[in-house]
Amino acid sequence: MYSDVVKKRGHIRWLLLALVLVLLVVFFVLRDPGRDLGEESAAAIQAAVLRSARQCYAVEGVYPPDLRYLEENYGLQVNTEDFYVTYDAFASNLPPTVRVNSKRG
Repeated sequence: MYSDVVKKRGHIRWLLLALVLVLLVVFFVLRDPGRDLGEESAAAIQAAVLRSARQCYAVEGVYPPDLRYLEENYGLQVNTEDFYVTYDAFASNLPPTVRVNSKRG
């Protein structure tokens, strides 16, 4: 009688393990990994632009007027093939507003 209970518990454990594995596979198949990577890339580009702008402010005392200035004078490289980057400098003493959007949609 004891061995029957142990065998049933063993089957239930294997069944639960199989169910968890199937759920994990379904989760990773339905998830869109490219979307997460695109969001992380956009955030990294935005952080790099703002970091370069702050560096320019620390060195020159003013924020740069446009993105091209950062690319030419501070070595910033932006992936413009995959992302739209909007750099809005309101005044030379205020940090710019930077928005990065994916071109994929």
